[in-house]
Amino acid sequence: MSFNKVILVGNVGKDPEIRRFENNIKASFSLATSETYTPRGGEKVTQTEWHNIVAWRRLAELSENYIRKGSQILVEGKLRYRSYDDRDGNKRYIVEVEADVIQLLGRKPDNAGQPGQGYQGNQGYQNNNQGGSQGYTSPSRPSSPSAGEGLGEDLSTHDTADDLPF
Repeated sequence: MSFNKVILVGNVGKDPEIRRFENNIKASFSLATSETYTPRGGEKVTQTEWHNIVAWRRLAELSENYIRKGSQILVEGKLRYRSYDDRDGNKRYIVEVEADVIQLLGRKPDNAGQPGQGYQGNQGYQNNNQGGSQGYTSPSRPSSPSAGEGLGEDLSTHDTADDLPF
């Protein structure tokens, strides 16, 4: 048996970068997680790790609409490894977390009550990977129509390999 699952809780390092393809949408952003410890006889040390997060389809739309630099979120997903050749011909390697679930944490932003703006604090959103199709499901429907209109619909099969620009 094998298992590839990552759970991270941290703060977003920059606003999500959104890329639109013919039949898909991708959001990518960085997430910082910090660990504080005190070595023997020393002062407190905080170690911060930066993680590359990638979200597809409905999770990308969620990211575009609700996630901003500094947002505290929970991400569940899988580790993905890829490589590419940079402009100088050097091989570069990237480790990413492909999000299956994104949960918004923290306090409600000041502009959440404005028309067209929405926020579902402690609301989880996930991709549904059952039966080989990938869709979007919400554990519970958002209570505000402006905050989550249409978020419970099912999406068609998604093959990320066909959507990558390299």
